[in-house]
Amino acid sequence: QVQIAESGGGLVQPGGSLRLSCTSSELTLHYFGVGWFRQAPGKEREGVGCMAGFVPTTYYVDSVKGRFTISRDNDRNTVYLQMADVEPEDTAVYYCAADARGYCDASHFGPDFGGFWGQGTQVKVSS
Repeated sequence: QVQIAESGGGLVQPGGSLRLSCTSSELTLHYFGVGWFRQAPGKEREGVGCMAGFVPTTYYVDSVKGRFTISRDNDRNTVYLQMADVEPEDTAVYYCAADARGYCDASHFGPDFGGFWGQGTQVKVSS
């Protein structure tokens, strides 16, 4: 099974910041579209944002636009989700997914995005 892993979750206060990482020992993430998703307790999984393969094109859903930033470090084979000004509503398990099609835009960042998924990392926003 292809390994893709998230890290960096934890407890953060409202208004604070946190950086999540997504890396793989088998996939060269630069070639993939990489998306971040989250699932809060009792809710369905929802997309947060993504970065396209090869080019640093990004897309964000409205609820995180202006607060979250996705970036990629090719030398470390890592995609980051920088979370700022977090809110209690951001509490969820965060997952990254790699999509071999490489797309990242509103029309492709949907339920069928991905192919390789990590196990998730918990983020809790609380004072």
